[in-house]
Amino acid sequence: MNHQNEIEVPLLTQRFEQALGYAFHLHAHQLRKGGAIPYISHLMSVAALVLEDGGDEDAAIAALLHDAVEDQGGAAIRDEIRQRFGDRVSHIVDACTESDQKPKPPWKQRKLQALAQMQQAEPAALRVMVADKLHNLRSIWADWQRQGDSVWERFNADRTEVLWFYGACVEAVRDRFNSPMVTELEIILNRLNQPGNQ
Repeated sequence: MNHQNEIEVPLLTQRFEQALGYAFHLHAHQLRKGGAIPYISHLMSVAALVLEDGGDEDAAIAALLHDAVEDQGGAAIRDEIRQRFGDRVSHIVDACTESDQKPKPPWKQRKLQALAQMQQAEPAALRVMVADKLHNLRSIWADWQRQGDSVWERFNADRTEVLWFYGACVEAVRDRFNSPMVTELEIILNRLNQPGNQ
């Protein structure tokens, strides 16, 4: 029986399934900032946003792995990603990696690097970057509604700097990447910048 919403050949293959398992393994002991939420939830959310925005399987795999180099082992993980999932996935992950140095550089330095990378990113990498920023900002907004200003204590920067960064991200992509995700980023950013929310 062929239903209207069924396709002959899956859009996602075993590569995606393998990437999900690999991401789960890499981040199994990691939590999101400020709570007891497994980190994998962020990676799955970013991958979902990428797919819903028209991204292909490579971009979705890169979304699952976009923090792996930075958080889970630097160059060795980069090489493993390239070996397992190919050059294109590895290039997208590299574009999304703020730093693979240990210890990490200061917050502002990393964010300036991220902005420079956004301005040079190819479309698939830009889609993953924007999805990452959108999911992070959605989480900040939801947590701010529950916790108020204590949400800003989880960052290595103050509220003004964090909101500056997200505003700069919007500016960096607004004219280069036509996506509802950019519009949603702006909407949430405007909510967080409203006088009553400061």
